Amino acid sequence: MPVEMKKDGHLAIITLNRPEARNAINSEMAQTMEACLDDYENDPDLWCAILAAEGTVFCAGADLKEISAGNGASLSTKKGGFGGITRRERTKPLIAAIKGTAVAGGCEISLACDLIIASTETVFGLAEVKRSLAAGAGGLFRLPRAIGKSTAMEVIMTGEPIPAQRAYELGMVNKVVEPDSVMEEARALADRILVNAPLAVQASRKVAARAMMDTDDDLWRASNRAMADLAKTEDYKEGPLAFIEKRAPVWKGK
Repeated sequence: MPVEMKKDGHLAIITLNRPEARNAINSEMAQTMEACLDDYENDPDLWCAILAAEGTVFCAGADLKEISAGNGASLSTKKGGFGGITRRERTKPLIAAIKGTAVAGGCEISLACDLIIASTETVFGLAEVKRSLAAGAGGLFRLPRAIGKSTAMEVIMTGEPIPAQRAYELGMVNKVVEPDSVMEEARALADRILVNAPLAVQASRKVAARAMMDTDDDLWRASNRAMADLAKTEDYKEGPLAFIEKRAPVWKGK
């Protein structure tokens, strides 16, 4: 399969598996990505996911052979947008583990994730203008939010990439490590998330994801709803009880 998902306890590992084509997105990849994300979202026992890729390139974006053949629409799904992911509404955390290049649609897929671990060899870029295209999968507005307007404008209008270290300094990337350590670091980050109450993580993520788009009034209301909803759960009682009893909490995700 061009996109595969494996389960490891409460962790899902989703892998782009078309290295012979630099993991460029074709129709089958978009469809299988959507199916994997459906499985992740619908499985109450999965609380966090890592998105990785086989090969030396994380994702080179759209398969230009499909574009030139007039099949560009097939690279998106109704629910997920480009690659089955860039417009996907998610409730659970997703970490991008990027060893190689993430350009064009590959950069946009990275920006669709919540957290990014990148390698010292990784570069991010939106090269669409070099092919008389526009970055239509969220990059034109997500990149300015991630790294600031001025640098994003440079990346977008020149089509030239920036290295992972620069992306880290600007706030787009959580950590830059050697290529062989990317998955290890992504798993370590996932483990730090997984020790927390999963419903609380999801509720907090939902509000934080809207922080740069909604008004303060909207965000206050959303924060209050999050607390009210969590107060109805079993885990809400378990957290304080475990603290009082001086033991690690046992989360049920309900």
